[in-house]
Amino acid sequence: MPKHSAGILLYRRGEEVEVFLVHPGGPFWARKDAGSWSIPKGEYVAGEEPLDAAKREFTEETGFSIDGACTALRPIRQAGGKIIEAWAVEGDCDAEAVRSNTFELEWPPHSGKRQVFPEVDRVGWFSIPGAREKILKSQEPLLDQLISLLRRSR
Repeated sequence: MPKHSAGILLYRRGEEVEVFLVHPGGPFWARKDAGSWSIPKGEYVAGEEPLDAAKREFTEETGFSIDGACTALRPIRQAGGKIIEAWAVEGDCDAEAVRSNTFELEWPPHSGKRQVFPEVDRVGWFSIPGAREKILKSQEPLLDQLISLLRRSR
């Protein structure tokens, strides 16, 4: 059975629409950039409301809470099989003020040494074309859904 995650696709309107993406922390992702960013998201357990999980994960990964109207997007399946449920939310946050939670990992592998890493080591606001370069390819359909949603709401 595939794992399930829930996340928030935060966007803001200015001269152009921008989306808020996070870069995963830790040594595996340290030197990766294009195609490695994501919406803030995380796994949830049976019985937990996915939207509640999405809001919780957003707060854990950024330090900010979500209070805007949440519009459900169609679930997507990532390349590894995980199902992502996401909500588009119009809002803003200061990328410079983000505070991510941390995780502990044995690093280097088999060294017996444990290190603490931020779950998210970088965040940013990206135009839709810029986001297409940064985001995991399997999450790109979320950008397409957001564009369609915004066109319908004009």
